[in-house]
Amino acid sequence: MSDLADQIPNRFDFQSVCQDMYAAWEADGCFEAKPNPEKKPFTVVIPPPNVTGALHLGHALNNTLQDIRVRWHRMRGYETLWMPGTDHAGIATQAVVERRLKENEGLTRHDLGREKLVERIWNWKEEYEARILSQLRSMGCSCDWERTRFTLDDTCAKAVRTTFFDLFEKGLVFRGKRLVNWDTFLQTAVSDDEVFHAVVKGHFWHFKYPVIDPAGGEPEFVTIATTRPETMLGDTAVAVHPEPAAAFDKLEKDLTEKLAAAPTKEKAAIEQQIASIKQRRTTHLPQLEQLADMAARGVQLMLPLVDRPIPLVADTWAKPDMGSGCVKITPAHDPNDYEVGIRCDLPMINILNPDGMLNAEAGRYAGLSLKKARAKVIDDLDELGLLVETEDREIDLAHSDRSKTPIEPYLADQWFVKMDQLAQNAMDAVTDGRVKILPERFAKGYLDWLGEKRDWPVGRQLWWGHQIPIWSRSFDTSEEAQAELTRLKSQMAEFEAAISIQVQEPSTVHVCVRDSAETAERQLESFGYTRQDDVLDTWFSSALWPHSTLGWPEQTPELEYFYPTSTLITSRDIITLWVARMVLMGLNNVGEVPFREVYIHPKILDGYGETMSKSKGNGVDPLDVIDRFGADSLRFGLAWLATETQDVRMPVQFVCPHCDATINQTKQNRDKPTVPCATCNQVFSTQWAKEPEDKAHPRGAVTSERFEAARNFCNKLWNAARFVMINLEGFEPTELDFGNLPLEDRWILSRLSTTIRV
Repeated sequence: MSDLADQIPNRFDFQSVCQDMYAAWEADGCFEAKPNPEKKPFTVVIPPPNVTGALHLGHALNNTLQDIRVRWHRMRGYETLWMPGTDHAGIATQAVVERRLKENEGLTRHDLGREKLVERIWNWKEEYEARILSQLRSMGCSCDWERTRFTLDDTCAKAVRTTFFDLFEKGLVFRGKRLVNWDTFLQTAVSDDEVFHAVVKGHFWHFKYPVIDPAGGEPEFVTIATTRPETMLGDTAVAVHPEPAAAFDKLEKDLTEKLAAAPTKEKAAIEQQIASIKQRRTTHLPQLEQLADMAARGVQLMLPLVDRPIPLVADTWAKPDMGSGCVKITPAHDPNDYEVGIRCDLPMINILNPDGMLNAEAGRYAGLSLKKARAKVIDDLDELGLLVETEDREIDLAHSDRSKTPIEPYLADQWFVKMDQLAQNAMDAVTDGRVKILPERFAKGYLDWLGEKRDWPVGRQLWWGHQIPIWSRSFDTSEEAQAELTRLKSQMAEFEAAISIQVQEPSTVHVCVRDSAETAERQLESFGYTRQDDVLDTWFSSALWPHSTLGWPEQTPELEYFYPTSTLITSRDIITLWVARMVLMGLNNVGEVPFREVYIHPKILDGYGETMSKSKGNGVDPLDVIDRFGADSLRFGLAWLATETQDVRMPVQFVCPHCDATINQTKQNRDKPTVPCATCNQVFSTQWAKEPEDKAHPRGAVTSERFEAARNFCNKLWNAARFVMINLEGFEPTELDFGNLPLEDRWILSRLSTTIRV
């Protein structure tokens, strides 16, 4: 046996080798990239992880796939740049720090003030960014670490201000009163894409509103139903369908056509729907037609509890086949009612403060929380004899993805970016093939979302992020505002290139300042202007990532050489939030798409087909896998699972710290603070351990048997190499006569050459 057999262990000792090997790669500059006209560039920008905590298995998969592409192109002789960095994640990071502040110190952000809260978040960022970058290194990621960027650093901040100024100057930034998704815990608007829905147990309350001076034969009350009775304090109308008979005709016609085309097993349910429509014609149509006539005549109702007259209006949002056929209209607190309010020119009464407490518009209910107001409204209506019925009902309730609190539709002044042309440009880039999305089926979601061309609400009522660079002042009249516009242009002429001015009707002047022109800012403040408190949506700065990280707006050598980037690898969750916005911002700022292709990788689910999540307790920590099996096993295991384009299931196990046995994770034990081991009968703790007696037990790692199979495969590769090295000891290479080699040897060499060809 060769001496090498004793020197090379029969298993790869990753714990003693990997750290030193990676440090040697870094010391030798193996991952560094510089503009090199002699080589073709290959560029990947990392989807920047949020500085909210540790990385999860989804990050490990994403970065493994990127590293495979990056290392392969580097081996092929490309000048290969993998740009690393992290995202300040405005709403997510502030939510985490605020929650910890509340739990540990009993303080709110308002107790600290803006400056001190931001200081706390910067401290959090420094700690968790270092942890995230360390985790990426532990995974073996070959990023050019000298170029690490952060979406709030000076380079990215300059790109953000330049972009915002450009959009403002083009008239694409505006301030308007719109209905937004409001997070009452964080007291900020959140986008539709930052909202998740959960079915919860609730109720359907039926109330009746008195008719003011009904004519003979007309009803004295109109009945409505709602799942949110407290919002009735902001009602400004009740709607009935303008043509209920025609609505019933259409419903019956549609159902009859559906019945004719339906398979046998579905016919009974459709027949039952048709029978229900026919019955409602008899029970409801006469009164609905009478109510439609009353609406046309301008009949008013008395809104109980606040004693405010409101109109009965005719609008197609009222569905004759549902409930009483009438619907309460609260334009300031429901998206559908908001549209009715616009069509019917109704007042929009906001009854909420930003913290979710009722305001003065709620009358005697002002100062109550939503929960207390709901109970009080129900009791008071019951006492007045206006509560008709209460039904138990399961409700699809929107929640903020960040704070997990229920979303409140809320009428607020917000900053928006007009998306019409920007969205069209990004759509064209995919339809004409400049950007390829793979698998191709994911292009549909991208195009459908952009096709809506909804204006982007970019303002967030937070303190952590890029503060909107607009200074504002309100005047008493439109004439005063117009005169101020003329005065400002004259008095600030020296800053003409650094400022842009708009007048928001009727009488507010907004001045946007480019870069950080401190002299211009001070002069505006001396004129009585105040900077906007809002910060920009975190996706605004993320949308600039491919070019801001390369130094834009400066025309740097890196920008010229490495942009557009080559490939983006990401998850389908952020196709609209991030991918689409990077394309439209790249086209707007640089005039070129930010990447040539986008690969959407599968999601890894647990054994039950559920998304892995720390909040569920079913997530696998990549570091647990690395500690147990090594980084190569983690990377190969994930890459192996991701070879298909469909989501994959990964059974999850706890590892007993006492005996190293694995215990299958179930829906019953995955959120327990401690778990008993059936093999050694000892107890270990989990991530849910909070009490001292639970934390006293050693923590059990969370992993998956899939990585054990990956570890075994890696050992086979190790032993194959070990076998070759042992048997080649003392071998002296000689020239090969390729023409006389057997076919199988020539085929093997041809395959080898494809892996190393430049």
